Amino acid sequence: MPSIASQQLDSIHAMLGAGQRSLRLESHSLILWGTSFGGLALVSNHLLTADQIPDPATRAIAWLGLMSLLLGAVSLLDWQLTRRAKLARDELWSFIHRQVLKVWWLLLSAGVLGTFATFYFGGAYLIFPLWLVLVGLGLYVHGLFSEQTVEWVGGLLIALGFCSVLFRLDAQSLQYLAAAAFGLGMPLLALLQGQRHATSTPFWLRGAKLLLWLGVVLVPPLLAQRLADAQQPAAAPLQTLQEYARNPLTRQTVLLPAGLSIPVHVEVSGDAFSPSASSVLPLVLKRPVEVLVEHGRPTGQWRYPAGPWQHEGYPTALLIPWMRATLQPGIGPQLQVGLVVNMTARAPS
Repeated sequence: MPSIASQQLDSIHAMLGAGQRSLRLESHSLILWGTSFGGLALVSNHLLTADQIPDPATRAIAWLGLMSLLLGAVSLLDWQLTRRAKLARDELWSFIHRQVLKVWWLLLSAGVLGTFATFYFGGAYLIFPLWLVLVGLGLYVHGLFSEQTVEWVGGLLIALGFCSVLFRLDAQSLQYLAAAAFGLGMPLLALLQGQRHATSTPFWLRGAKLLLWLGVVLVPPLLAQRLADAQQPAAAPLQTLQEYARNPLTRQTVLLPAGLSIPVHVEVSGDAFSPSASSVLPLVLKRPVEVLVEHGRPTGQWRYPAGPWQHEGYPTALLIPWMRATLQPGIGPQLQVGLVVNMTARAPS
């Protein structure tokens, strides 16, 4: 039997832990925010698209309004439910809790403004990693004053955001990862929260919870990506570019040879340059490419010969790392730029 002194010391340690980690992250908060973030991430490529709203400025304002409305509604509902839960437990809003909420809303506002800015300054590839990092920061700050599991999950979300960029995941994988991390990971965190004080949960149990959380978050995106990669288009006759020009079929695969010059018509706008029909940038293929064509239009599916089919017809990265202007006598003004175009997340072998 433990001595009375040991029991008193354990009680003192418990009181100190309760004072240091006095917040309670409500389960309904995690479920509300997780399902909202995850659902929006999952359907984002079907909402307010370029086909629906061609003008980028109008589309940016539409997305700003949608995100502001959604986050405002969820914030109000979360506030009301948290207030009701505290009243039921006869608790008051602590000073620390109010400050942590301000940090949370500040991080969400930064995410909204960052998403809005990508319509004007580019960088849409970083939207999902940005939100993973910001939400992870919010959970990490909250976890500093509540349960350590919340703190660790916040750190894992931050790591997922950085690693997704470091390993150059494609846009679809980023979408699946964000949807799973928010839509599955945050509600699961609500279930994994144990005792209110970190000292009441053994280290091995917290480790097991984190492994379970990682499995639930990472396995569904991997399976979804594997299923998407396994969906290969039905076989179609292979034609060279010359054969396609002479005898186009309803559905065929057209082989574009290496060295082919593809004109890129650039629609120029801004305050310094006027649109011009001669604004054409010729890009030369580095290696042969097979493109699936139906009814005279590319479907967006393509591949390198004998390689896997790619289901996204747009570049995964389009960068201008440098720009240099010259003005020489007899030559006139010239603008030289560096252009990096990556059609896949990883360089082909």
